[in-house]
Amino acid sequence: MAEFQNLKYKQGEKVATKKKRNGISSKCASLVKEQRARLYIVRRCATMLLCWYIQGED
Repeated sequence: MAEFQNLKYKQGEKVATKKKRNGISSKCASLVKEQRARLYIVRRCATMLLCWYIQGED
């Protein structure tokens, strides 16, 4: 009976570490997604400013 309880505890421990890994990877993925969105906005703004500057010279 004690062996069964130890096995059950070890399985629960593995599940807990998997949840932590998923939490870390999901946080990392959300940070990467946010940074990509910011870079996209900066590129669009830079492109618009450059086009506006070039058209102003004509």
